[in-house]
Amino acid sequence: MTGIPTNYLDPRVLDKVARLELRARLVVEGFVTGMHKSPYRGFSVEFAQHREYVPGDDLRHLDWKIFGKSDRFVIKQYEEETNLRAHLFLDQSESMNYGADGTLSKFDYAATACASLAFMIQQQADAVGLTLFDEKVASQVPPSNTRQSLGNLFQLLEQAGAREQKTRIGAVLHELAGQLKQRGMVLIFSDLFDEPQQVLQGLREIKSRGHDVIVFHVMDHDELEFPFERMTLFQGMEQLPELLCDPKSLRDAYLAEVNAFAEEIRRGCLGQRIDYVRIDTKNPLDVVLTSYLSARAARTKRKK
Repeated sequence: MTGIPTNYLDPRVLDKVARLELRARLVVEGFVTGMHKSPYRGFSVEFAQHREYVPGDDLRHLDWKIFGKSDRFVIKQYEEETNLRAHLFLDQSESMNYGADGTLSKFDYAATACASLAFMIQQQADAVGLTLFDEKVASQVPPSNTRQSLGNLFQLLEQAGAREQKTRIGAVLHELAGQLKQRGMVLIFSDLFDEPQQVLQGLREIKSRGHDVIVFHVMDHDELEFPFERMTLFQGMEQLPELLCDPKSLRDAYLAEVNAFAEEIRRGCLGQRIDYVRIDTKNPLDVVLTSYLSARAARTKRKK
């Protein structure tokens, strides 16, 4: 990584994660160096050559023009452009700025994950791009497999941070769905602080276009456990007011609400065959990523 400065590349994370294959369930067979073999036909293909028809060939690929001229049955063969195109979507709304004392903020944790995965993907000669968003798309680096593009991606991460903007992930996903022209892998890092049905509708639009979608639901440990004991002044984020209260009186109701919210998103994702990964930022990133990628690789292997 000499020559590409970044604070979001943890050598320990890269060392652990780089040993695994990142598999796209619906787009490509696997993540391998060199040529990729795709199970899909008609996806980003270029004509290569003809060959003689043999019984059992798909009649849709017959070249009827040649048949009309020479009375010969020949099949069109194609070269497929099957290298993986990965799109990293990173939430930089104000709520992502939260981090318990002594831990990374949700944004920094998610940015580290994006940098680690981008590095691994580019090392495999596949294309990776980055989109930062809050209530709208803020900035983008289009997918590419060049070192210069990877440097631009890291530079964007370095300059970014959580902003004083609300989350409107549902509307953003709707906008981004229309921009994704080629099927690929979409990895979303966000605390998903939006109406669940809006989030799921946005995910549905991306999934319906044939993309392999993975949702990383990034939450701080405080948000998941609500460990506060004394009278506390909670600062509002995303235009919400401050609240002074006894946290003990709110804990049960708060946790019930958070768990119900996460469960609604999880069930909605599973119903659309979208991978859902709930992240507690207290957990080491290398453990989180390797656990997920190992489970995904094993699941893909069983389906073959």
